[in-house]
Amino acid sequence: MLYYENLSEELATKMCCEKAENSFARLAFDENNVIRRNPGKDKANIIRTAFIRDCDKIIHCPFYNRYADKTQVFSFYKNDDISRRALHVQLVSRIARTIGKALNLNLDLIEAIALGHDIGHTPFGHAGEKILDELYFSHAGRHFSHNIHSVRVLDSIFPYNISLQTLSGIAAHDGEIEKSEYEPCPLDDFSVFDAQIEDCYLDKENVKKLIPSTLEGCVMRISDIIAYLGKDRQDVARARIINEEAFEPGAIGSTNAEFINNLIVNIVENSYGKPYIKLDEKHFEALKKAKADNYRLIYNDERIKTAVNATVKPMMQKLYDRLLDDLKKGDVDSPVFTHHIKYVNKAHYERLIPYEQTPPDQIVVDYIAGMTDDYFVDLYAHLFKDDNLKINYIGYFR
Repeated sequence: MLYYENLSEELATKMCCEKAENSFARLAFDENNVIRRNPGKDKANIIRTAFIRDCDKIIHCPFYNRYADKTQVFSFYKNDDISRRALHVQLVSRIARTIGKALNLNLDLIEAIALGHDIGHTPFGHAGEKILDELYFSHAGRHFSHNIHSVRVLDSIFPYNISLQTLSGIAAHDGEIEKSEYEPCPLDDFSVFDAQIEDCYLDKENVKKLIPSTLEGCVMRISDIIAYLGKDRQDVARARIINEEAFEPGAIGSTNAEFINNLIVNIVENSYGKPYIKLDEKHFEALKKAKADNYRLIYNDERIKTAVNATVKPMMQKLYDRLLDDLKKGDVDSPVFTHHIKYVNKAHYERLIPYEQTPPDQIVVDYIAGMTDDYFVDLYAHLFKDDNLKINYIGYFR
């Protein structure tokens, strides 16, 4: 029996009245206070307001298309019914905008953060991210985090003049860190933000310390968890790895639809008119339990880990070393020049430093992180024609 919660009658009535009277609490971020690196550009107008401009820039970023062929959780499956990162981004955006609308927040800011939050993700999901982090640190003493790299894509690789509010929401979006209450920490200076980002390159633990600067960013952060919690369970069943029945039902239900509905309802119930985003203790404990079950039964599955370590890890190591060597030798026929540097430079955005003067390890990291799963596989086969390493995909008819 499916279990769907509803808002209390008292709050539902209050929300309807305040909407009709236009008397609700003014907690949405005011677009008049938007901050950009170049305040003289990208001025808002009646059609394209500040955060609509951010949304447009992100969705037209050359790397945005690549969401469609990047792993969400399951890398080695040829199955169109298993989520790719493009769908995850849409689900996060939809959930966050539903909450944001109920709380009278800035929906365009929410959408901008949602659209951009994973644009810096590697091929092969979090497994690929972990491998690239190890490689980058071993070569350059710097760390790789997908949320920090998402900021780099939209602020440095393609210097779009995205707002500080959108970028800080992207940087602090990490849905792996759950909290019962999210209270924004205002940020009004790019120099402070830049220092925070640099700290994350030097010590990956600093990523956990990032706090969204707006309520909209807080909504996006909890929505990231809600979006994958039940969907990954659907996908693991569709991949025929584990049946959904293996997961114990909890206080927020057992299905994806129940998770989404019941967590949204509880957030609105506990956050409406408040300067924070909150789950009550019962729902927060249920969310933590469901997330822990996902780790135990899905993300830490030894079959998935073994496949990644046996193939993706040595392949990425060889790619990294080869591309770095080509770059240092100045081999202009190498794909790192023809497929990456030239591709980035076609954007023709003004840069303080020409992209090709970026430190070599960073260029290689940019290139690998920007690859889709299939591109990674094809590039490896192109550069290492006689190599025996390859990924064996599981098809529909196994």
